[in-house]
Amino acid sequence: MPTASGNGRAPGPGDARPARDVAGMAPASGAGVAGIPACRTEPDLAMLAVPDHEGRTAPGRSGGADGDGDGVLAAEREHLRAAREYLRLMRENVLSLPAMAGDRVSQEYLKADLHRRAEALRDLPGAPLFFGRLDYAGDQDAPGGGEILHIGRRHVHDPQGRPAVIDWRAPVARPFYQATVADPMNLRLRRRFGFSGDALTAYEDEGFRAGDARGDGAASRILIEEIERPRSGPMRDIVATIAPDQDDIVRADPDQTICVQGAPGTGKTAVGLHRIAYLLYAHQARMHRGGVLVIGPNKAFLSYIRGVLPALGELDVRQVTMTDLLDGVTVRARDNAHVARIKGDARMAGVLRAAVWSQLVEPAEPVMLVRGSRRWRVPAFELAGLMAELRSRGVRYGSGRDMFGHRIAHAILTRMEAAGEACDDRTHESVRRSQPVRETVDLLWPKVDPVRVVMRLLSDPAALARAADGILSPEEQRALAWARVPRGPASAPWTAADAVLVDEAADVVERAGGLSHVVVDEAQDLSPMECRAIGRRCGTGSVTVLGDLAQGTAPAAAADWAHVLAHLGKPGGLVRTLDTGYRVPRQILEYAGRLLPSIAPGLLSARSLRQDPGSLVVSRVEPGLLAGELARVCARALAVPGSVAVIGADAEVAALSSQLSRAGLAHAVLDTGATLEHRLVIVPATLAKGLEFDHVIAVEPDRIVAAEPRGLQRLYVTLTRAVSRLTVLHTGPLPRELADGARPDGPVRCSEAEPDGPGPRL
Repeated sequence: MPTASGNGRAPGPGDARPARDVAGMAPASGAGVAGIPACRTEPDLAMLAVPDHEGRTAPGRSGGADGDGDGVLAAEREHLRAAREYLRLMRENVLSLPAMAGDRVSQEYLKADLHRRAEALRDLPGAPLFFGRLDYAGDQDAPGGGEILHIGRRHVHDPQGRPAVIDWRAPVARPFYQATVADPMNLRLRRRFGFSGDALTAYEDEGFRAGDARGDGAASRILIEEIERPRSGPMRDIVATIAPDQDDIVRADPDQTICVQGAPGTGKTAVGLHRIAYLLYAHQARMHRGGVLVIGPNKAFLSYIRGVLPALGELDVRQVTMTDLLDGVTVRARDNAHVARIKGDARMAGVLRAAVWSQLVEPAEPVMLVRGSRRWRVPAFELAGLMAELRSRGVRYGSGRDMFGHRIAHAILTRMEAAGEACDDRTHESVRRSQPVRETVDLLWPKVDPVRVVMRLLSDPAALARAADGILSPEEQRALAWARVPRGPASAPWTAADAVLVDEAADVVERAGGLSHVVVDEAQDLSPMECRAIGRRCGTGSVTVLGDLAQGTAPAAAADWAHVLAHLGKPGGLVRTLDTGYRVPRQILEYAGRLLPSIAPGLLSARSLRQDPGSLVVSRVEPGLLAGELARVCARALAVPGSVAVIGADAEVAALSSQLSRAGLAHAVLDTGATLEHRLVIVPATLAKGLEFDHVIAVEPDRIVAAEPRGLQRLYVTLTRAVSRLTVLHTGPLPRELADGARPDGPVRCSEAEPDGPGPRL
């Protein structure tokens, strides 16, 4: 009997090696997808409708007789069941291992390591163990020759050690993401699986043999449904849907710093997280030796992405904001935009360097050491020479201080040896630790507290003038000065930009430790000084920089990526562009793209592979009717699956929450520490960056724009948070950049208004 793959035999459990993961499939939203992905030619895709466990139908691969598809699904389901059993046995084996070590400390470390390993082997609910299968051609000399491999999130093997699931990061799994008809990479067949929850409900086969490919660029129905599936709660991984251009970034060389300019909906955040997971798999020892780090813009964003790496089996990756990373002071105030720009300017590094090194004192007296009946003297001019020599070597201030004591001791020992005394290392240490030498070091090269250095600069105009002479203008110096002089560091009005200055000063004193790899998201908002803070933490490592220049909302937001890479200390970093949106409909991207000529003239609007004529609604509402219209739109949005966000200017959030409460709509208000567990959330515009929702309701765009100097950029962020539907509600005029496009006679063709709504659908 012919099979789904057309190889003439019915597949059995032995053919498949269970592979892991893909979240539950939901019916497609109906939006069209113009080729997934456009850069590839998809081979033969035949479909068979088979019932899932809820009685619906889902696509599968037909192979001839009607019973064929059910036979293939039965075999794959059995393989999935066996894979889950193997994973359970693997976890039980780890839990049964005794933590045997030579001492209690080592034993505790081993216990913790076994615990982490067991946690990584948990079978996650709703995350099937495999999402694809590769049937390699019979060429035994080529990679994977003759093998049938199931691809999943983690490796699973049977009790005999035979692989049941191949980790998606393994080299042999790469053809799942890269193979095409033109370059099949020795594949005979690629199979994708569809799931509803934990149940395997569908499959699609793509043949790579001559005559299999239709050559019409047909898109994978399963891939489309996974991309369009409604989403709620935290971000999910994209391991089953990684596109070839994304895969190239994920698997790039570990030494290579990569900057990803990604338009909304192109998956840049997911790519960065999957790159971390790949590096921890392919270069495990190196990454663990130095450590890896993920830096996000705020706590809400970190809450949104928190589950991606654990789902990929990586449990110990530290994820922080810049405030968490730079914890030298407690932030309790905010700078205005002008002051923030000055503090974020790279010139401040020169000011801080001058301030720290200004602590040195010119020698005026010699150092005199008495040992027995002899006195050993090092004159002031020689001390000055030692200090100058150390400074010329470019050492850190703290290292120079330590070396200065050694230099003085060496000068004295040279004199002692010339006088015939026998000296060794103990003599050197005795001289270095002697009171006259220590007092001389403390006097001429005093200890420095980076916090107090910055506090003095901001509270003492004269000290700032000395350090900033020729670097900052008098007007800039006056702008930096605190209005009141604090009594001490604990009461100082520290801001986030001040924390960066303290970190820079600390680096002048002592070098920061090095990480193996850092992923920094929304990097377009980093000031040059923040870039320097990140760069010095991975001076010998690499960085994955993620961002979109059009979404820069910070006062010192980047204008181009070359400057960001230079301030990170990675001028040789590669810039890669992701400009294909896989989830956001074309109508939404084109509408938001009207802002690009004003906010990022050099950037082109992203192209979207999805089209949905009903995805965009712009409604003008009478002022007194806004609350009722907002409640109606929210209620309609909640009637279909997916997450819903009401985004407005920060000052409007309390009023919006009151309106929804009066309408009886349960919701949450997102703040800096909140999570995204509710289906309906109210999101301040300043916290929306990096998040995504199925339906976004943007309220009063003109107020979002008016709330801050870079309000148009903030509005662009707001509009592009929608991945299925965007509703714009406004009582006043729209911003000029959007107004023309919203009129029926504007450049966008508008259909008739909805029967129960006042606004046009675009």
